[in-house]
Amino acid sequence: MSEDWNERTKAVHGGVRRSQYGEVSEAIFLTQGFVYDSAEAAEARFIEAGDDEFIYARYGNPTVRMFEERIAALEGCEDGFATASGMAAVNGALVSMLKAGDHVVSSRALFGSCLYILENILTRYGVEVTFVDGTDLEQWRDAIRPETKAVFFESLSNPTLEVIDIAAVAELAHAVGALVVVDNVFATPVFSRAAELGADVIIYSATKHIDGQGRALGGVILGSRDFIRGTVEPYMKHTGGALSPFSAWILLKGLETMPLRVRAQADTAQAIAEALDGHQALARVLYPGLKDHAQHDLVQTQMGGRGGTVLSLDLKGGKDAAFRFLNAMSIPVISNNLGDAKSIATHPATTTHQRLSDAQKDALGITPGLVRFSVGLEDAGDLIADLTRALETAG
Repeated sequence: MSEDWNERTKAVHGGVRRSQYGEVSEAIFLTQGFVYDSAEAAEARFIEAGDDEFIYARYGNPTVRMFEERIAALEGCEDGFATASGMAAVNGALVSMLKAGDHVVSSRALFGSCLYILENILTRYGVEVTFVDGTDLEQWRDAIRPETKAVFFESLSNPTLEVIDIAAVAELAHAVGALVVVDNVFATPVFSRAAELGADVIIYSATKHIDGQGRALGGVILGSRDFIRGTVEPYMKHTGGALSPFSAWILLKGLETMPLRVRAQADTAQAIAEALDGHQALARVLYPGLKDHAQHDLVQTQMGGRGGTVLSLDLKGGKDAAFRFLNAMSIPVISNNLGDAKSIATHPATTTHQRLSDAQKDALGITPGLVRFSVGLEDAGDLIADLTRALETAG
């Protein structure tokens, strides 16, 4: 693979391993283990496996390795480790690097399961966690200490779409030697500049835009080769959070079309946000591509001016209005995933973030009327007409 290839070429050809049969579509190696020519060969491989040598599917697999190499090339990272889900990636990245007595600073605007790992799991084992308003650099500056080992945040927060200044937070963290860990799922590998801006570890739920068609769970941890093979791999291979070869093959197929899908979805998201902004049934439209978004200027430099594939609509009538709106839609489906070819609407307060207290929801801006809307590949005009009609029914 050439380093000079552009995004769409890497998405199609990166990391390909062809067997002796010369197949066009990547092969699925549905095998748990691998055979050695001799006892001596087995011993040698367990001492040190080569780049194209495998021991056990929990440790690595040719199909999985193709996915790891392709997504690492797209992201501009040295290496990656594929996991069974996006949350396996979040857990694996954080737990593999931290120990009792370590300190982590995190943005408080996080997906509910990410909050659970930080609030309940890491603290249970003696890791101290400090939460900050991720958009406030002074809070980051005050919270990061000489003994801080890592900072963690979603580059675009779920579901209120706050944009974190990766470069500025990375500068503060690196000044004390802390690693910068970014959950980058809303930015997608298409609009990401996280590695370039200073992120040391980048996490994706491949379930989202990478698959993009509602078929498979998956995740990936990306970073330097030393971190992935020296820190992440020993933890993941012994705790069992590996990606299956079949899911890796699905994700490889997803990567081939991901740049085209995500750019089309972002264009439609921008059109919907502009069409619905100011609607009388809405208290606000949250979308980073809108000029009145609080971090709009940052979006121009950090995401190339693209607001992503997700917007949030806050209905004036609270939960009742939000439910009427959801039930009146004809095209989008009600579910809790995102980044799919089908448009998906979610009510975070009663689903993805329902475990949070009312005070936490208030602090994060997750109101009873908030609906997260993941834009699919349907016609933009059809979606705008359907959502406008549903808003009139709800309002």
